[in-house]
Amino acid sequence: MDLNFTKILTCKATPGMIVAKDIYTKDDRLVVPMNTRISDKIITRLEFFSVSDFYILVENENSDANTDLLLPSYNSVRDSEAFQRFHMAYKETVDGVKSSFDQIITDESEIDTERLLQHVNDTLTQCATNLQLFDMLHCMRQYDDTTYVHSLNVSLICNIIGKWLHFSDEDLEVITLCGLLHDLGKLMIPSQIMSKPSSLTEDEFSTVKTHTLRGYNQLKSRNLDIRVKHAALMHHERCDGSGYPYGFHNEQIDPFAKLVAIADVYDAMTSARPHRGPLCPFEVVRTFEAEGYTKYDPQYILTFLEGIVHTYLHNRVRLNNQVEGEIIMINKQSLSRPVIKVGENFIDLSKQTKLWIEAII
Repeated sequence: MDLNFTKILTCKATPGMIVAKDIYTKDDRLVVPMNTRISDKIITRLEFFSVSDFYILVENENSDANTDLLLPSYNSVRDSEAFQRFHMAYKETVDGVKSSFDQIITDESEIDTERLLQHVNDTLTQCATNLQLFDMLHCMRQYDDTTYVHSLNVSLICNIIGKWLHFSDEDLEVITLCGLLHDLGKLMIPSQIMSKPSSLTEDEFSTVKTHTLRGYNQLKSRNLDIRVKHAALMHHERCDGSGYPYGFHNEQIDPFAKLVAIADVYDAMTSARPHRGPLCPFEVVRTFEAEGYTKYDPQYILTFLEGIVHTYLHNRVRLNNQVEGEIIMINKQSLSRPVIKVGENFIDLSKQTKLWIEAII
């Protein structure tokens, strides 16, 4: 059979497309076999494994999707005065980040790190707790997902991870800058490639992947901590060697780049995409538990996942059977499956494998 197929970016995939060729990771692990009909969960799996592109059958692009991941309900947060203040500060911070990034790219003068950190602090100071910050970020998930917005989000998440790891004030500033500047190289990819509506050529795909090197080259001679430069270069590397640009393994990757990688993936998975809404944090935790312990530093990923689930302890959630309840206890051996109190009854999700948390409410 003469198949008519084309290559697409994973970020442009939509449910209903048909995989034309087996999709493998860099270390030759089969992720999705050919002839598979794409769903939102499969796209999330591809994103998780850093599969940037794959082949689809052209004849089968119409979507007959099963969109079974629902958006969290944060209406009460959105209606609060605190969110209105956060929203205003967030928008002003994004504008400030954009101005600073544009100056870094066009001006070879020294980088004003105090100004960059002030951008982040202007948003951080709007939230009294980590829970409030995560709630606010999830309410911003329909915000245009530009490089500036993503960079700010990753920086905020890196700041939280640094606090969970009990970083010194100096290291906390460095990891915050790592998150803010990690994707600077994307701004140096030609806009006609980044915004191209049709399929990219092989050369264009290769160009997109150079954003890590471009970012590093832009920062390497600047007055920055070396860990900030390494984060720009290595945030797509993975501990099992499946990342890029060099396929580094665990000990070759800068520790701060490992942290940025976690925050980068978490923000991408909990942000809205053309093919799906933002994922529930517990869906992301479940994906990390199932497939992430070899790709990410065990100490860092466990600290991050435990931090996320404890952030939502005592929150109300909705399960996939539409039952609502309160998270009352975390299962250390299965972080994505806590114990839920429903009325006078208790549901231990670690023992109820057909149930899972669908949304935080």
